Amino acid sequence: MKKYQLGEFEEIVMLTVGVLYDTAYGVSIKEEIESRLRRTVSVGALQTALKRLEEKGYLRSRDGEATEERAGRPRKYFQITALGKKALEYTRTTREELWNDIPKTAMQPRFVTA
Repeated sequence: MKKYQLGEFEEIVMLTVGVLYDTAYGVSIKEEIESRLRRTVSVGALQTALKRLEEKGYLRSRDGEATEERAGRPRKYFQITALGKKALEYTRTTREELWNDIPKTAMQPRFVTA
């Protein structure tokens, strides 16, 4: 199986695109991530991730209708591709396998006594 490379932020962006489905565009993705993860997302970091994911073939974009509030520019909507779905599934499976292989005792707190 091909190894799919997804960084943590890329994974979050892809999952958010999936959650938003037909309404996934820059601002909505940013707001959803900030709301769910309670962390600030810079527009630049998000745009870089979206571009990189599109270049990898994990996302595709389409232009929406132009709006006055955007000075006539169309919103760019994103959608997960079949390759992107495989990358997300690979990442999920890998994480689940790692979690499942952690011995229960490894997750129990240890206290060092002096």
